[in-house]
This record gives sequence, C-alpha cells and structure tokens, in this order.
Amino acid sequence: MSREYPIIAVTGSSGAGTTTVRRTFERMFAREDVHAAFVDGDAFHRYTREELARTFREAPDKGELSHFAVEANLLEELETLFQEYGDSGSGIYRQYIHAEDKQMIEAGHQIGTFTEWQPLPYGTDLLFYEGLHGGLVTPEHDIARHVDLLVGVAPTMNLEWIQKIDRDTKLRGYSQEAVIDTILGRMDDYVRYIQPQFSRTHINFQRVPTVDTSNPFEVQDIPSDAESFAVIRFREPSTVDFPYLLAMIPDAFMSRPHTLVVPGARVSLAMELILGPLVRHLLAQRRSR
Repeated sequence: MSREYPIIAVTGSSGAGTTTVRRTFERMFAREDVHAAFVDGDAFHRYTREELARTFREAPDKGELSHFAVEANLLEELETLFQEYGDSGSGIYRQYIHAEDKQMIEAGHQIGTFTEWQPLPYGTDLLFYEGLHGGLVTPEHDIARHVDLLVGVAPTMNLEWIQKIDRDTKLRGYSQEAVIDTILGRMDDYVRYIQPQFSRTHINFQRVPTVDTSNPFEVQDIPSDAESFAVIRFREPSTVDFPYLLAMIPDAFMSRPHTLVVPGARVSLAMELILGPLVRHLLAQRRSR
C-alpha cells in the first residue's frame, strides 16, 4: 500500500451499485478539496462490445466470454497503473463508452468502444477506481495489494440482478431476455472472480431488501431505500468507533462485533460518517511525509 499516493478502490459486480458509492466519494472530495484521478474499471476490458460478441459468434462451443473473466481484461495494464500511481502518482488510462455517456457519444465516440490511452491528470491527491476487479487476486496478478482502502458493494444476489435488469433495459437499451442471458452466462466467472474479492475488502456494503424479491426475473421496481437495510461489515472492527456511529445514525444496530446494520434511508449518512475519516486519514499520512 502507498501513503504518498494512496489508492481507493470500489469493487462490485455490474449493477451492484458501485456508482452510488462513487457519487458519495465525489461529494466528499468536493467538500474536502481533494483532487482525485478517477479510473473506470470498464476501461480495462480487453475487447470492445462488438469484439466480445464476435468471439462468441466465432466459437460458440466455448461459451460466452464474460467481462468478469480474467482473460477478457487487461489486468497487467491495470496492475501496472496501480503500481505506477502508488510509486509516483502517474500512469495512463482510457475510458469505456457506455450508453449513458451522452457527452462522449455526442463528441463522436461509439458505445462499447474505448478512447485513446492518455496520462492521468498531474498533481492529484489520490487515485479512485470503480469497477469489477479492484480486489482481484489470481496466481498471476494481485490487484488488491496496491489498494489502501478497498470498499466492496454486494447487494443480495436477487436484488443485484433486479438492479442490473432495471439499469440495462432502461438506460442501455437491452431487452430483459438479453440481460437475463448475460447474467446466467456470467455466473461461473462471478463465483470465480467477483465474489472472492468481498473477503478482502476493508469495508463491505451489502444492501438487503425487506420486500419480496424471490423472483428477480419478474418485471418489478427496485426496492426503495425505505424498503431495505444496509449491512456494513468491517475487516478490522477494533479501529471502528461503533458507539459513535450508533449514536449518529438513527435506528442503526450491530448484528455481530464487526457488522453494523443501518436503515436504507440512512446509507448516505453512514457512508459519510464511515468513509470521510478514512479519506482524511489517508491524506493526512500523505501530507505529513
């Protein structure tokens, strides 16, 4: 881990809600005058959307290649970026174009493609990564070892699927059947590469609905904040001021010595109270060198 050039990574599956956590960090950075280099994990996919589809069309007997899989991503380049940023605050990155990236599309970029590689902004305080592989460890790669603060976002499985179906049909133009096929096709890679990361996170946020989500493939609304709880697990509970959090977050309670449960409507408050001091600590260590 690095103190001079810290790295924060938010890791989770597609549709899990990592972008919501990113927005919390963005507000925090703006308030604290923190200049972050933002990196999207999708930018390290090996293939464009069309190239990925072509690999399946040309070799259907091998099954559909998933973005979750190691072989579908430039993990060497991602680990190099983390290593270089931790050492010198530099590195190169690019962007992946999603359907919701309206400005990039208006500028002429095609959905499912990449921008050119470019240097990270100069003089940033930290690197912020949001994506699939921030805590990945394989025999060839150890992404997690470079991360100073690793945050996992892992809703209950059915809720995660409901959120993905809702996003991909409404924002990205896919049919529900196509999204379900993608979910099922990725299952082996999800279990092999995504889920193990949540045992390495410093903090894990798991949203749990209090309404019936037993059939996630039935068309339905995403449960609201008022219809859910957030289960927050800390890897090092001895460093957490639980009495303070319980006093500051209405209706919060502890279910285990390392686990805080908060009402869904209080998740933003909980994230601010939990993550804010950790960011300030990372920066204080950096600025004291």
